[in-house]
Amino acid sequence: MEALVEQRKESRSTLSWPISIWLPQANRFFNGRSCNVSKTGVFVKLPLTTPVRLGHIVELNFPRTSILAKEKGQFARIKKGKVVRVDRKNVLDTAEIGVGIAFK
Repeated sequence: MEALVEQRKESRSTLSWPISIWLPQANRFFNGRSCNVSKTGVFVKLPLTTPVRLGHIVELNFPRTSILAKEKGQFARIKKGKVVRVDRKNVLDTAEIGVGIAFK
């Protein structure tokens, strides 16, 4: 039996939102969805083919609706982060990987 120790510093909120991640090592964007988010990070689902690894620095783009863009400006909220978790447990069921990213 494996004991899991909670390491989160902030509470997470469930948020399913489209997201794109710029991965410099691949020189391209990968599209996915957020699962949950906090002040310090986000957990996202990305395609199985995304070549992301622990320690990679990525740019996250959270697109805004046109109404929110008019209110807040710009069409995306952009954050940088570091990959701190890559979960491949359900890859055969969903063809997706789970990626934990800590905001910088």
